[in-house]
Amino acid sequence: MTSRSENLQALITRPRYVLFDFDGPICRFFAGHAADRVAVELVDWLDERGMQHLLTDDERRATDPWDVLRAADRRHHGKDVVVELEERLTQEELLAASSASPTAHADLLVRRLVERGVRLAVTTNNSPDAARRYLVDHGLEACFGPHVYGRTHDLSLLKPHPDCLLRALAALDAEPADALMVGDSPSDLVAAQRAGVAFLGYVRNDRKEQQLRDAGAEHLVSSLEDVLRALDG
Repeated sequence: MTSRSENLQALITRPRYVLFDFDGPICRFFAGHAADRVAVELVDWLDERGMQHLLTDDERRATDPWDVLRAADRRHHGKDVVVELEERLTQEELLAASSASPTAHADLLVRRLVERGVRLAVTTNNSPDAARRYLVDHGLEACFGPHVYGRTHDLSLLKPHPDCLLRALAALDAEPADALMVGDSPSDLVAAQRAGVAFLGYVRNDRKEQQLRDAGAEHLVSSLEDVLRALDG
């Protein structure tokens, strides 16, 4: 019978390309710049512009800024106020980049993959500018080069839509069968499935683990140290 460690080793040593979600697998992005406070500020900003009708009462209590952004876009897709709201979130993310906390073992895993000749990309719903700022600050920009694919003004293309993965695969000239995505949410899993890419879930707590198991994820790790061991095994 194949062991869990053997499965993980096969999963991580096979791909020629690895696509990382950003917030979670690479860092805790809002570690020093609370996401729930950003969500409140986005709601307040809409209120100040008389746009209360864009959010339900439940959406107004959201603790995730992307929930606020998605809700506004569903009812006002492509309108100037939604574009401005997205730009406001980008500014908050640029601030968050300076206080983000690296995920344990992520930096070493990224460098070890590059040493093995694996090509990397970031595929995220975050602002690509904010992700790049973090990578530069932590000396990882050379590991990814230009391959940071994040949120665009077309919010309908956020994961679980596979758009950012498809852009990464095209730019890397990669076949989906040769790639692996490392993500931490059901939307990452669905995006990987739609792009035809294998998936490894990083789960830092029981809630994340249950969400991914419920979504059908087969391969999960609670520490990237397990991935390093499998890579070196």
